[in-house]
Amino acid sequence: MTDLWPSGPDETPLTGGNVAAEVVRAGATVRKPWLGSSRSVLDLLRYLERRGFECAPAGLGRDDRGRQVLEYVPGRTADRSAPMTAAELGRVGAMIRRLHDLTAEYRPPDDAAWEAWLRPLREEVVCHNDLAPWNLVRDGDHWVFVDWDGAAPGSRMEDLGYAAHGFVPLHVGGDPRADARRLRALADGYGCDGAQRRELPDAILYRVRGMFRTLEEGARTGAPPWARLHAEGHAEHWGPAADYVERHRDVWLAALTASRDAGRAGGAGRGPVRPEAPTPGPRRWDGRGSVPTWAWPRSSRRPRWPPSAPPAATRRPSRRARGR
Repeated sequence: MTDLWPSGPDETPLTGGNVAAEVVRAGATVRKPWLGSSRSVLDLLRYLERRGFECAPAGLGRDDRGRQVLEYVPGRTADRSAPMTAAELGRVGAMIRRLHDLTAEYRPPDDAAWEAWLRPLREEVVCHNDLAPWNLVRDGDHWVFVDWDGAAPGSRMEDLGYAAHGFVPLHVGGDPRADARRLRALADGYGCDGAQRRELPDAILYRVRGMFRTLEEGARTGAPPWARLHAEGHAEHWGPAADYVERHRDVWLAALTASRDAGRAGGAGRGPVRPEAPTPGPRRWDGRGSVPTWAWPRSSRRPRWPPSAPPAATRRPSRRARGR
């Protein structure tokens, strides 16, 4: 299944990730530790490449040090740019829909192993499970989701719901009406049907509250990497974010299920909803982390990953000749 690649002569550390340690760039490739799920993830990435899905890096194999070898994707992560427009949110939704439609047809090997952090409500597709601005690399019009280590079977709306948390975003301090319109743009881009629109608010809450509880359980048991992430303050974001999502469930549902004309006219929802108390600082993220920048003391902000795009001459090697 895996091609054996040589170790890179010149390796540059890629810092800023929350979970994977010792991630390096070697030429046009990324090397990262081999996990129990890596064989299954590489199989999935190769399937997506065969199906023409351009929004994921190529899974290239394993190197002579036993590490995963993936395509290096040049560009800038979406968390380092201005908040997405409604049109851009729609594009993200369409990318996720294409992913789900492809993985609904995917048949992994019988011995496939996955590293999901939360039990899915049901298994409809293979989810990415960490669709977020810190995992979306953009280089002009080329947009790619990176960091597939947590991919696993799950439901469509759970994966979309997790994406909504980061891309809308749905965080304490938001304006529920404005956030609802942005959530609607994401769902419209996905092409949610009526049942999916009714399911989505609860799916968002399941994933966001689930992350908080996973962090809390990790702190109690010492399980890596959750204990460390809890100590770094991640639960301080996810707990209040879950409360925000739950508190305004009816606003999300009204916006998602309103007719298009009502939504354009601002008629989604009933009665006034005040914006929540502002959070300290802008609602942005730092690196691949799951905590917005404003939740961290300035002195402890983590370096970003991946680095800025390399010179144009090094970008996008051919799909089968990367890093050779």
